[in-house]
Amino acid sequence: MERKMKQIFINVSSSETRIAILENGDLAEFYSEQPDNERMVGDIYKGRVVNIVKPIQAAFVDIGLKQNGFLPFAEINKEYVALTETISTGKFRKGAKKQKSVKEPVVKKGQDVLVQVTKEPIMSKGARLTSDISIPGRFIVLVPDDNNIGISRKIKDFKERRRLKELATRIKPEGFGIIVRTVAVGQEIDTLQSDLDHLMSVWGKIETKFKSQASPALLHKDMGMASSVIRDLFSPDIESLVVDSRKLYNEIKKYLKDVAPGLVSRLKFYKDRTPLFDKYDIENELEKSLQRKIWLKNGGYIVFDQAEAMNVIDVNSGKSIKGADHEKHALKIDLEAARTIARQLRLRDLGGIVVIDFIDLSESANRKKLETFLRGELKKDRAAFDMLPMNDFGLITLTRERIRPSLLYRSSEPCPRCNGLGRVPTKSTIMTNLERKIQNLKN
Repeated sequence: MERKMKQIFINVSSSETRIAILENGDLAEFYSEQPDNERMVGDIYKGRVVNIVKPIQAAFVDIGLKQNGFLPFAEINKEYVALTETISTGKFRKGAKKQKSVKEPVVKKGQDVLVQVTKEPIMSKGARLTSDISIPGRFIVLVPDDNNIGISRKIKDFKERRRLKELATRIKPEGFGIIVRTVAVGQEIDTLQSDLDHLMSVWGKIETKFKSQASPALLHKDMGMASSVIRDLFSPDIESLVVDSRKLYNEIKKYLKDVAPGLVSRLKFYKDRTPLFDKYDIENELEKSLQRKIWLKNGGYIVFDQAEAMNVIDVNSGKSIKGADHEKHALKIDLEAARTIARQLRLRDLGGIVVIDFIDLSESANRKKLETFLRGELKKDRAAFDMLPMNDFGLITLTRERIRPSLLYRSSEPCPRCNGLGRVPTKSTIMTNLERKIQNLKN
């Protein structure tokens, strides 16, 4: 299998921090964060249940935001009450196996609850919550009120999996579960213990705040977007990490010296006058990813339409492909479109229901080939997906895990002149573009 060359680029401006991940020179993923709109996934709150709606099997929880959080019954453990009792008494139960409460709530209106954000608020929907608390470190994820030990599925070597499980068993505290992360491969017990000690300290502070603070209250703020990307994604398979902010460069360097000294040499400070994202053609790719239409190399094009209910993608030939070779040319365009669509789903951060209308194929073998190829491309994505076979109308429907608003909705806002029928760039997007243009003019 061909090895992918992966690079991470971080651009810092006065209005936002932008992170781009390139695979073999192509922009694959993009993240951004503004000071007034920080990342929320992983944050832990003391909330108060304000409403229980049995028909949709969920509770709504006030966590201090504009919109109440959404807590499905399926995200509440039957033993959930025991966790809050544990925090109050400091005594852990042994061996309680977690079970999900699917139909009946185990919380009541007005009750204080400990919850964690799993999905950002999106448009009219509040943040999605869970009672399954997990605190990620560089090498370990700590799971309170659990006794299980898990090893990352991405670690394939049986001997290494067994070694890491033995180490995890030796350091696991009573009443806690541990998940060993992929980057722990090759690490010794002292390194894992140090990471665990830090996570236990974080949990101790959460316990203290839960006891002392009234709801709603933020008990623990997870790392910002840039820091979490370094913690979760900067691993030995990343060729380089390039940063254009001296302050952030120094912070990352200090962090790497503590947790991954072998990766310090891959950290680079960008000094050129040309803006970082212009130098590596990232800016141009970002502009394309905000456009409705994308042209393919073989003459076809793809149209992306986003709505609150679903995302619709249409593949077109762009020119006549009539004649004896119609099937051959249609398949060629569809295969290139499938590769582009899979990459654009990641880049645009499109989640929820996605319906794709490919160019019609008459031969069942070709339709099967297209489905298999698209599924293989989608597996490159870290987000979970579920794909149905092509239906009689030639449509492929899939769902993709949605954790945050799409790139379009993060970088734009409803136009005030047309009552939301169109979109204009956000203030932070405008400021970032202005800073980049001024920097180019200086050159």
